[in-house]
Amino acid sequence: MKWLVAILTVILQALLPAVVKATEKTSEDGAKRPRLRDRLRGRVRATWGKAMAIALILALLPGCGARTIYVADGEPVRLRETIRNAKVWVLDAQGEPVAGRMDLPEGWYCLDVPQEDQE
Repeated sequence: MKWLVAILTVILQALLPAVVKATEKTSEDGAKRPRLRDRLRGRVRATWGKAMAIALILALLPGCGARTIYVADGEPVRLRETIRNAKVWVLDAQGEPVAGRMDLPEGWYCLDVPQEDQE
């Protein structure tokens, strides 16, 4: 076991100074390179400029398509086209709500029923 410790000690004594020297800063590491810095800054600005232009276009694009109209709570709306297989609640013979499906034809009016009126 002593011979293994002796071999590891010799290896570490040989390698540690090389590792320490490799991690020390040299004069090249600390040298300023203004042309390289300016060139990299220019690339970053050009990339950010393009990215910001694309983001602006994407932000404005959704406003060009559909128009949204606010409908106040409790106001009826008229269907512009038929809605097929709409999930609806209908009342049975005893007045109990039953889940069902039906087509809501174009031209029908839809109106929200307030919670207190449903009881």
